[in-house]
Amino acid sequence: MVFKKMLQKLGVGGPSVDTVLADPRVMPGGTLTGEVRILGGESEAEIEHIALSLVTRVERGDHGQGMVEFHRVVVAGPTKLAAKQERTIPFGIPVPFETPITEVGGQRLPRMDLGLRTELSIAKAVDKGDLDPVYVVPLESQDAVLEAFGQLGFHFKSADLEAGRIYGIRQELPFFQEIEFYPPQQFAGRINEVELTLVASREGLVVVLEADKRGGFGGGQDVIGRFEASHREALEMDWARMFHEWLERVASRRASMFGGHGGHYGGHGGHRGGGMGGMVAGAAAGVVGGMMIGEMMDGFGEDEGGGEEG
Repeated sequence: MVFKKMLQKLGVGGPSVDTVLADPRVMPGGTLTGEVRILGGESEAEIEHIALSLVTRVERGDHGQGMVEFHRVVVAGPTKLAAKQERTIPFGIPVPFETPITEVGGQRLPRMDLGLRTELSIAKAVDKGDLDPVYVVPLESQDAVLEAFGQLGFHFKSADLEAGRIYGIRQELPFFQEIEFYPPQQFAGRINEVELTLVASREGLVVVLEADKRGGFGGGQDVIGRFEASHREALEMDWARMFHEWLERVASRRASMFGGHGGHYGGHGGHRGGGMGGMVAGAAAGVVGGMMIGEMMDGFGEDEGGGEEG
């Protein structure tokens, strides 16, 4: 997608900028490539810098939502641009491994707004252009986990980004993604919902589950489960079996076996059934099935009340 933003702060006749992505879809840890195309205005201009940044919408507790810049790369330093001069700057932007997933099985996750923004600075006047949408698809290791949720019969509820960090887990970004599911029918009445967080790194994947138990004898409480694996190990693990066993323990009030932090699996377990080919699309679509189309990407790039840009 292309966006054009005239530098209105400099008046009519200023330079214009187009940022063109070769492909707006990318995996965590991948690279966004494209070109920044600049067209000079009516007179010579001194460009101080051109920067590209990844921006997304994050929940900030009582402060509401706000657009947060979480990755920024300067693609051009000080340079002069003659009147009507055309210049093209190719770029490759590395995408952090912790970048939230916005699309699963060809369907976009509601409320997951993420984009690339171009910043052009001339004469101390900084213009931050419109957001060019970016769609982040899961790594194969993350897809294996989501596939297991589909196999077990979970139903997608919602997704959001929460400001803060998860205790005991190394994070580079100041927020984390929560994907909420209604539990399989067999756990109805015992578990309200399950929240899934996937924290990826170059080395592997940490899977965090949080089950909201129903009230009753002993009262309701949240129980945390934690699973770890390398990306290669994640493709061989029987996630569905491990998640099912964990849920059974939670539902039967034996979650204390996990010491409050869940199980740690370092690549053990059987080979998961099926392959990544045709199976992923169907299973992943089942995971996000039932989402409200009207929620998808509504108001993308617009500031939300109660939040400030970070």
